[in-house]
Amino acid sequence: MKYLSRHLLAILLGAFALGTQAQAEDFRVGFVNTDRIFREANTAKTAQAKLEQEFSKREKDLNDLGNTLKNASDKFEREAPTLSESQRAQRQKQLVDQDRDFQRKRREFQEDLNSRKNEELQQVLERANRVVKQVAEAEKYDVVLQEAVYINPKHDITDKVIKALNSAK
Repeated sequence: MKYLSRHLLAILLGAFALGTQAQAEDFRVGFVNTDRIFREANTAKTAQAKLEQEFSKREKDLNDLGNTLKNASDKFEREAPTLSESQRAQRQKQLVDQDRDFQRKRREFQEDLNSRKNEELQQVLERANRVVKQVAEAEKYDVVLQEAVYINPKHDITDKVIKALNSAK
């Protein structure tokens, strides 16, 4: 009886192994590099240009304010030895207040820029995911990964996705 059970188990395991081998041959895996999509797809480039246009004036104003503050600080350093104690304290307080205002504006700018960048990239990612799904369905992929430690280049479908994204209206 034990011999029959072991023999039957061996046959079942062998059949299972053959069945999974046949299924594994039909299983298709694809990989998409989202960083490349964000760099190379026209929608991502358009989003980047839109952000640059939207924030360029504010960035220039901020840089000008930083330069003005630096020049005022340099002037204070040069003139400090000749100023009276009260004048020095007053100018120092003005510089500290201006620097605090500059840091606040710079932080607000960075937060606004990051927020808008995330919004734009989210839209690009949503479009890219729709295209990935279309490519996967058209080419009968079972799974498409966006993150992997290693991927064989033959499974990379990023070029197909970028081409489809760029040709879509």
